[in-house]
Amino acid sequence: MVLGIGIDIIEIERIKESVDKFGESFLKKIYTQTELDYSLSRKSKYQHLAARFAAKEAIYKALSSDTDKVYSWQDIEIYNEVNGLPKVKLYGQLKDYLGTGKELKISMSHSENYVTCVAIVSTNI
Repeated sequence: MVLGIGIDIIEIERIKESVDKFGESFLKKIYTQTELDYSLSRKSKYQHLAARFAAKEAIYKALSSDTDKVYSWQDIEIYNEVNGLPKVKLYGQLKDYLGTGKELKISMSHSENYVTCVAIVSTNI
């Protein structure tokens, strides 16, 4: 059963502008060190940063209908499996959230100028 769904789309240029304007303070506020290590090592670093931003927004939207927990940008981490599949790791108030018979899945896609992500929270019982 679906408990929540969220979607987000963002212009890659918007993330680039935020990094250019706010620098390290923006990066450290939004992204975990794992996300920064991965994204900043890529040729298309702004695309990867934008994808993680969109994923966090989509996840927030999906979770907001199912939990009243307070959490920060840093409580959601997006990483890739060896095969490239995006996965989510939760920290802080959300750390044990999925351990209660719930599943969180995301899918990300991008074009030259935009990144989008959809997130679905469901029961896996």
